[in-house]
Amino acid sequence: MSQYPISMEVTPEVTAFFDPATNTISYVVKDPASKACAVVDSVMDIDYAAGRITSENADKIITFIQDSGLELAWQIETHVHADHLSAAPYIQEKLGGKVGVGQNITMIQDVFGKIFNEGTEFQRDGSQFDRLFKEGDVYQVGEMTCFAMHTPGHTPACMVHVMGNAAFVGDTLFMPDGGSARADFPGGCAAELYDSIQRVLALPEDMRLFMCHDYGPNGREIQWETTVAEEKAANIHVGGGKSKEEFVKFRMERDAVLDMPKLIIPSLQVNMRAGEVPVDEHGDPMLKVPVNKI
Repeated sequence: MSQYPISMEVTPEVTAFFDPATNTISYVVKDPASKACAVVDSVMDIDYAAGRITSENADKIITFIQDSGLELAWQIETHVHADHLSAAPYIQEKLGGKVGVGQNITMIQDVFGKIFNEGTEFQRDGSQFDRLFKEGDVYQVGEMTCFAMHTPGHTPACMVHVMGNAAFVGDTLFMPDGGSARADFPGGCAAELYDSIQRVLALPEDMRLFMCHDYGPNGREIQWETTVAEEKAANIHVGGGKSKEEFVKFRMERDAVLDMPKLIIPSLQVNMRAGEVPVDEHGDPMLKVPVNKI
C-alpha cells in the first residue's frame, strides 16, 4: 500500500443517507480542515411502473450541505450502478462540483450502448463525466488528499475511493455478514473481484470502510460502516483466509440463481450518462426496454 497517499490521521466527517427503496447508502464526506465536501453514490428516486422520477433523496443531501454551510467539491460514483439512478446532475445543478467515475466507464458505455441500441449521438468516451479516474489517481476535497483504487470484478469500472481514514467501497464488499456483490454482469469476473477485495483488505486494519448497500441479513438493523480488520476476520465470503478458488466457486454458483436487479433497465441507461435521462427525437425523457438482451 506504500504507493498510495494514505493519511490515517485525517478523519473526515461522514454523514450517511439510506434509501430503503434500493437499500443504497449515499454519503456526504466533509474535509475536517475546511468546508469542502464530497458526495458519494447519490440516489434519484424512480417509480418505474409509473414512469416518474423524483428527487426526495437528493433533496435531503442538498439541504444537509446547504444547512451545514458546506461547499461541494466532488460527486463520486464508485461504479455504474444497476440498482438505482444517480442524482449527480441534479445535485450538480444546485450545488456545483465535479462528477467523477472510473475510466473503464467507456467499456460499460460500449457494451450497453449496443444493448440499448443507442445511436451515434451517444458518446462512448466518458465525456459525460468531469473526470475519469484511473488506478492511483489523486484528487483534493479541500485540504484532504483522496485517491482512487481500481477494483474490478463486480463491474470493470468499479473504484474504491479513499478519503483520509475512510474508504468508500461501492459494491466491492458488503458488511461482514453480507459478504460480497455479484460478479455476473457483462464485464464482471469473480476471480477479479477476489483480487480486488484482497487489495482493499491490504489497507490499514483500522481503515473505516463504508458500504454502498446493506440488506440487513437475518433481520438485523441496516448498517454501513465496518473496518478492514473486521472484514478480514469475519466476512462470510472472503474472511478468515478463504482461498480464491473457494470464493470463485461460491460466487459463480450463487450468481447463477440470482434475479436481475429490479431497476437495472432504467439504472444502466441513466448512469452510463452520468445520471442524465436519455431523450427521444423530440427531446422528451424516454427509457428503452431491450428484450432478451440482458
